[in-house]
Amino acid sequence: MQFIQLGSVVIHYATAGDPTRPALVFSNSLGTDLRIWDRVAPAFEDNFFVVRYDKRGHGLSDAPPAPYSMSDHVGDVVGLMDALDVTSAVLCGDSVGGLIAQGVAARDAERVQALVLCDTAAKIGDADTWNARIEAVEDGGIEAVAGATMERWFTRAFRAERGDEVRGWYNMLVRTSLAGYLGTMMAIRDTDYSDDTDGLSVPALVVVGNEDDSTPPSVVKGLSDLIDESEFHVIDDAGHLPCIDQPEVLVDLMRTFLQRNGLMRD
Repeated sequence: MQFIQLGSVVIHYATAGDPTRPALVFSNSLGTDLRIWDRVAPAFEDNFFVVRYDKRGHGLSDAPPAPYSMSDHVGDVVGLMDALDVTSAVLCGDSVGGLIAQGVAARDAERVQALVLCDTAAKIGDADTWNARIEAVEDGGIEAVAGATMERWFTRAFRAERGDEVRGWYNMLVRTSLAGYLGTMMAIRDTDYSDDTDGLSVPALVVVGNEDDSTPPSVVKGLSDLIDESEFHVIDDAGHLPCIDQPEVLVDLMRTFLQRNGLMRD
């Protein structure tokens, strides 16, 4: 395990591959940790310096008191990149991880070689929806929303056929720091990168699960339309976390995209 102090927050991270190679940085979704990329990240270790991390309030990273801002999350990624001597990287993020990736591009586009944006948007949800969810968690803990979250994360078939695995991901969710979960929900609620992402000139792969009810395909397509150099794909038989339920498909899409843009050898 690797840890680093970034300002007042200790961040847990993991690296693999040659640090002299181009970097590929993965950012996870709300209520998850770096393990969601276990079936994706190893496919790129021969070509990239692969960096995964637990964002603040998640996994083994510190969980300062809520609220958080998206700039807090963006600053953590930039700080981690600086500490690892990564001047630029391909950024891959799911859901709020995709917002964080957009935030890094908005802050300093030269630090981003390409974006892989999974099941995300320039603005996710609306204030009323997030406030209701925040209130539910404040009153009943993460368990109050965990069942509905599993339905958004995974397809009906996945839940029926792989119930033991779903239970494991459920355990990960409910063991997330309450401060981290609430703080990150507040950051998502208050973030709108529509203007920042509109016309962003960086190669981008934008993907979404066809059964994603959190950020449906129509919403994610709207994100793709904002980015000049983007390509959009819907992944069949996937929910909000295709890195878990369709990792092979995601790896193939990423590999083709990175090769096409000269960022990965054949």
